[in-house]
Amino acid sequence: MSTTAPTREIAGVARSGPVPDATTGLGLVVLLAAFFVVTLDFFIVNVALPSMQADLTAGSGALTVWVAGYAIALGAFLVLGARLGDRLGRRRMFLWGLATFTLASAACGAAPDPTTLSVARIAQGLGAALLTPQVLGTLTATTEGEARVRVLTIYGLTAGLAAVSGQLLGGVLLDVDLFGLGWRACFLVNVPVGIVALVLAGRAVPETRAARRLSIDPSSVAMLALGLGLVVLPLAEGRERGWPLWCVVAMVAGVVLLLDFALRQRSLARGGAVDPLVDLAMLRDRTFGVGTVVCFVVQTGIASSFFVLALALQGGLGLDPLESGLVFTTLAVGYVASSMAAPALQARWGRGILLGGAAVSAVGEAALALTAGEVHAGGSAAALIPGLVVAGIGMGMVFAPSVSLALAETDGGRSGEASGVITTVQEIGGAVGVALLAIVFYGALGTGGDVAHAFAVASWCLVGQSVLVGLLALGLRRHRG
Repeated sequence: MSTTAPTREIAGVARSGPVPDATTGLGLVVLLAAFFVVTLDFFIVNVALPSMQADLTAGSGALTVWVAGYAIALGAFLVLGARLGDRLGRRRMFLWGLATFTLASAACGAAPDPTTLSVARIAQGLGAALLTPQVLGTLTATTEGEARVRVLTIYGLTAGLAAVSGQLLGGVLLDVDLFGLGWRACFLVNVPVGIVALVLAGRAVPETRAARRLSIDPSSVAMLALGLGLVVLPLAEGRERGWPLWCVVAMVAGVVLLLDFALRQRSLARGGAVDPLVDLAMLRDRTFGVGTVVCFVVQTGIASSFFVLALALQGGLGLDPLESGLVFTTLAVGYVASSMAAPALQARWGRGILLGGAAVSAVGEAALALTAGEVHAGGSAAALIPGLVVAGIGMGMVFAPSVSLALAETDGGRSGEASGVITTVQEIGGAVGVALLAIVFYGALGTGGDVAHAFAVASWCLVGQSVLVGLLALGLRRHRG
């Protein structure tokens, strides 16, 4: 005979017993498996882009949409997903998000044309936005003390592993060519994982809700999503279409909507009847405000560098997807090594780790720019490896520390809200970075198709991005991690 334990609160999160343990065994596996595939999906597509473009006879703008559209949907609806989980139950929203993501993955794998694939990628991002915050929220709600530290460490490692293994896994899938599916396997592989997780989650994942449930303002959600879409998607399509009037009008309208969104958030914060989607007052704190900008700029560089590297390796050097994925792995080695050392370096150097990481990244990207002459048929991928390793080391030195330094002085009661803002900004930064560097890359590519020149120009832009990260880091208050 089962009994019902009283509702109790851990770290501001209400839960009722008996509560399944989500920190060990099946519950943890289900949560992290779902989190792994939605994180992986942003990166795995990079290595498949040339195959997707050739098979669907797509323009260069479609490639940008396939990458940026996912990130825009994820970033725009992430806070909404978190609040729905707080109010309606995290397991419930986890299931809805996972179902949406799984169905959208099937639609991506079956897409007959570029437009269908673009819509399905945006739907994938929406599913990821509903799912992702429930994973961290559930792990936090069901743990305390050392157990929480343990599961959050595993959570961080899962995110890093998904990011650095995406290109290699994509290359393996394309090389094996499961059932003759080609690039479609990169999306369809999510379907069995999603189905199994959906079946198991009902029993293995506990239901939790927040003790303080923030309200949801539908107008703010719509303004943010539509504003971002109107800015980024014309950036993706405009160059290829010769910057028609509709692109300019859409971008202006998007900027106006985003400004109106900001004004509405300020108004809601003052009124008190409805909670703002993003409390912009947090940005007045110098550390958090500058740190948020740093996180944005860091992610623009990481996401866009992966994008152009995939195009250079396959479109310039003529590598197949597996060979391209193996070259990406050299960057991942540097990233993982420096990520593991980053906490100790941050404790010793404080914000200096961002300055050092930005300098290392700049050196790596400069090395890639100087060796870009090898990016042609018959060229040597080995010539790029030193630059890739160094660039990866720089990325690992700035990615996680940029987040922790931004949150260093955040009040404990607002840490969840602040973390949500940072995550949203990172996703938007990735989308904007891909869109902007795609314009640079394809503009430099020109009608002659000189991939080596285009890659060199893009790499020099990333040198500038790294310098900007270093300059912004100087605006953070001096403190140790």
